[in-house]
Amino acid sequence: MDETWSRVGRLREWLDEEAAPAAAGDVRLLRVLKISEEVGEVAEALHGALGANPRKGASHTWQDVEKELCDVIVTAMVALSTINPDAEMILDSRLEYLVNRVCPDPVPTAGQP
Repeated sequence: MDETWSRVGRLREWLDEEAAPAAAGDVRLLRVLKISEEVGEVAEALHGALGANPRKGASHTWQDVEKELCDVIVTAMVALSTINPDAEMILDSRLEYLVNRVCPDPVPTAGQP
């Protein structure tokens, strides 16, 4: 996971360096909004994979959906790391909370470790 976050950091640094001056407002806002744009691309790929648009037919594959989902994840990771430099710890902590909420460790019964 360290390598993943290192790559996310490289993307964030590149975005920081290459951001257009007109977008120099609150980059946190822009990076969070970018997640919505990426989710829209997932929806478009999903419609295409299902052939749900009669005008376009099967315009995408499930591999396209996978790629777009990865883009959402990476975009969210970049946004989180823009908001807080401890993004890796925040994500790990949140994931632990979510897992424990739905899959709590079983309570040992008497005589079991």
